[in-house]
This record gives sequence, C-alpha cells and structure tokens, in this order.
Amino acid sequence: MNVITSLVGDKRRYRDYRARTRRLPASYRAAVPALERHLYVFGPSTADGVAETLERLADRLEAGAAAGTPIATLVGPDPVAFADGLVRDQPAGGWVNRERRRLASAIGRADALDPQGPARADGGSR
Repeated sequence: MNVITSLVGDKRRYRDYRARTRRLPASYRAAVPALERHLYVFGPSTADGVAETLERLADRLEAGAAAGTPIATLVGPDPVAFADGLVRDQPAGGWVNRERRRLASAIGRADALDPQGPARADGGSR
C-alpha cells in the first residue's frame, strides 16, 4: 500500500479518482499533480476528508473539461485560491482550519491590547 492510498483510505475510491483524472485532457492531467500536492499539504487530515476533496476536485475538473474550458480559466488567476476553495468546503476541523482560527483569535487579542482601542472593522480610524 502506498502512502497516498493509506492517506485516502478506501483503495477503490482512490482508484476511481485516479481513473477519472486519467481520462481528462492533457492540460488538465498536467495540472492534477500540483493541485493534489497542495491539497495533501493544506487539505483535510482525515482519510475520508482527503477522499472527498479529491472527488470534488475530479468533479470540477470533469465539468470544466466537458464545457471545453481551458484549465487556466477554470482555476482562475489564483490557483491557490482555487485549491483552498476545495478545502474550505470541508467541515471545520483539521490542522489548517484550526490554525486559521488560532491566528484570527491571536490577532483579535493583540488588537484588544492596543492603547488606542480596538481597530474598527471598516478599516477607519480608531
């Protein structure tokens, strides 16, 4: 069993995903490894979460290919935002979401300590 399969859990689910991505046009297939790499690092931390994210990726890629959309148009000007959008669709949890909440909380606590008072949400002066 390879590392990827152990992360994904169900071998059949992973094999089905791989078969789907192999049927994509060449430009889409070329983008898949980079998208997967990002999702493995920043994506869900459970096997089911990884499998669901990869299946969602395949769904979006298949829809784009069927519509004849170029891969760069489908992904948009910010490929990281595209990939992160797949992860944001996951239920709260995992280390990335936890660290995002932790960062936002720390900044909020730090702002409350500012002698001029908390910053206004609209970016205006204090």
